[in-house]
Amino acid sequence: MDTLSAYMNAHFSVAQEVDFCCRIIVAAIVGGIIGFERSHRFKEAGFRTHVIVCCTTCILMILSKYGFADLEGADGVFFSGTRGADTSRIAAQAVSGISFLCAGVIFKTGSNIRGLTTAAGLWLTANLGLVFGAGMYVIGIFALLLLFVLQFLTLHVFHGIDGYSGNDLHFKISANNNFHDELIEQLKTWKAKVIESHITHNEDGSVDYDLIVRRRTEISYDELKAFIDKRDDVLSFKTSPLLNHFK
Repeated sequence: MDTLSAYMNAHFSVAQEVDFCCRIIVAAIVGGIIGFERSHRFKEAGFRTHVIVCCTTCILMILSKYGFADLEGADGVFFSGTRGADTSRIAAQAVSGISFLCAGVIFKTGSNIRGLTTAAGLWLTANLGLVFGAGMYVIGIFALLLLFVLQFLTLHVFHGIDGYSGNDLHFKISANNNFHDELIEQLKTWKAKVIESHITHNEDGSVDYDLIVRRRTEISYDELKAFIDKRDDVLSFKTSPLLNHFK
């Protein structure tokens, strides 16, 4: 046990390890603040994505500054075979390579962009591999546990903080100058945000409204039917839910 303790503290003291962990916590808080605002506005990159990216870049900075401390002994003598070598070259190429790979899991379907959090998680996984490869076990394990707890809380406790759903709405109405304003007011009541909208004036005088709206939960059929039943200008309507989206 003494040998293991001596090995773990050969290059970084307990105070330094605590300092590294504090830096990751601050990065998580900063990323969370920015991500919360993005989630609140129903943006694709939300709370979890910002936290993961901010924590990962923090880890990379720590790795870049301190990850190669074990290449030099306490007396300033380099270990055999490392003199003149560029020790960070492969690590730097790994960051670039995994970033290219992450781009392959991001997909755009209509107005939805999916895979951002998966890509950020893949990037984090690769960089944790670099951290463990550099022998920085403490911050690697700490970052893993911190992100695991945040993911669990976001998905199971604070479910609404980082997800949205919504609807693809279509209305066909007879000519009515009040429908547009009243629809906007109803969407505000539903706390839904219009992402895309198309209005088509037909030759027969009718008007087609096609909208994509987002909110924390799907607009139910009963909610929509209650709005339609109060009107006599709606000729037809249909709705389809957006896939429940987690950034």
